[in-house]
Amino acid sequence: MDRRLFSLLLVASLFTGSHAAGAQSLNTELVASGFSSALYVTSPPGDFDRLFVVEQCGLIKIIKNGATLGSPFLDVTALVTAVCFGEQGLLGLAFHRDFVSNGRFFVNYTDDTGDTNVVEYVVDGGPPLSTDVANSNPVQTIFFQDQSDTNHNGGNLQFGGDGKLYIGMGDSFSGANSQAGTTNLGKMIRLDVDIPSPFIPPDNPFVGVAGTNDAIWAFGLRNPWRYSFDRATGDLWIGDVGSQTRGEIDFEAAGNGGNNYGWPCMEGFYCANGGAACCGSPSYTLPVLDYTHSAGTSHAVIGGYVYRGSAIPSSQGLYFYADYGSGRVWSYNPASGAIIDRTAELGTIVGSFIRSFGEDASGEVYIVDGYRVVKIIENCAGGSVSNYCIVSPNSDGPGAVISSNGSWSLADNTFTLAVSGAPGGQFGLFFYGDQQTQNPFGDGVLCVGLGGSGIHRLNPPALTSSAGNSMRPVDFTVPPADFGPGMIVPGTTWNFQFWFRDPGGPGGTNFNLSDGLAALFCP
Repeated sequence: MDRRLFSLLLVASLFTGSHAAGAQSLNTELVASGFSSALYVTSPPGDFDRLFVVEQCGLIKIIKNGATLGSPFLDVTALVTAVCFGEQGLLGLAFHRDFVSNGRFFVNYTDDTGDTNVVEYVVDGGPPLSTDVANSNPVQTIFFQDQSDTNHNGGNLQFGGDGKLYIGMGDSFSGANSQAGTTNLGKMIRLDVDIPSPFIPPDNPFVGVAGTNDAIWAFGLRNPWRYSFDRATGDLWIGDVGSQTRGEIDFEAAGNGGNNYGWPCMEGFYCANGGAACCGSPSYTLPVLDYTHSAGTSHAVIGGYVYRGSAIPSSQGLYFYADYGSGRVWSYNPASGAIIDRTAELGTIVGSFIRSFGEDASGEVYIVDGYRVVKIIENCAGGSVSNYCIVSPNSDGPGAVISSNGSWSLADNTFTLAVSGAPGGQFGLFFYGDQQTQNPFGDGVLCVGLGGSGIHRLNPPALTSSAGNSMRPVDFTVPPADFGPGMIVPGTTWNFQFWFRDPGGPGGTNFNLSDGLAALFCP
């Protein structure tokens, strides 16, 4: 684009419209299958090449470069063989935030007597990010809890943004435990694994409170099977499995310990037990949302993650959760309160029995169904192109029209711009931006606004054929489309136009433009 044209664009772009990122539909893609009772997937901080899959009967397997490695990362089958069914077995895995340097990680399992053990292991045979087999000898037991029942044993482990380890404990099938300060059952437990045993952080909310265990962070949980921290805010989201009628999602702002989530009096927003005297307590923290169990289909809420990855911009900040049994999947927008049923989009591969969500080191989100691990992606069928703005007559006819060929998928990298109806044998240039406008410019109308990311030229200039046609591939792997303000990423809409010389044009300005083309891209 020559200096004269660039200057004219500055003057002509008197106003701009807002850039619409385009609400994308979602889908899932298969990452790996063939697992036995897989119930969790995660990655260590900074490890962008591997996924770690937890199998209930005692194996932790690695998916690396798209393939499941033949040797397990850790094998504790001898510790859980007698309890590898129902709600017991190897249930949780969490990597220390400094795993890249210290190789420390932690597992949660019920032993052969049915009791909860949180145990530290280490990778010490080489650099943690490239060593695929851990030391099978435990370092130390961080936490132990007698269980009185085989149900409601919790099992999840998560490190918060504060570096502390959070252990979700179910009520062991006795609701009274959830309100009793002398037991860790029915609670959220918070430990500091970087200090000596008993690992109690001095800022835990009940430290020194008579009749309440120092390790307790929150009361009133029934079975917090899956919970997670928003990696952007540090907020805690808890999927607490309800009893007969409801599943609930609890929310806790970062660092806001000491909450009581109300079980067994409250089940979601419903007064479940004890009447008004029990349920009317102002000390209870109610959930941010709940849902009603459908007879014979819904069984247990599966807490998920707030999406903070980069591959699905349209889902940024949405919280995903599901139901075990019905296979229903939803997203929840904390800002607006909007809930969208995503089952038709995300449930086609995994089916009804969703065991868990997971998150990798990049913040991308996965679903585990026992046999498979799938990744939530944007549905490329949701990509689109549409013409907008005005076609202006030129010296060769009624006007130049821009179009496209190829795929909207960035991975395919076949998106090609085309123009027809321009004067033959003239120089022109394709350009694009993230704003739309509609202002007289030369003999035509400028359709791409200068605001937002600005205007980006697709060099080199093109020469139209004798028939007035021209084509230009948009290579997403080279500038300006691969870096900086002109970078094209999935879920964004960009606006394209063609400028061309027209010495014999009707307005006497010697140049004109095509109409505009808006393109919504997908992964």
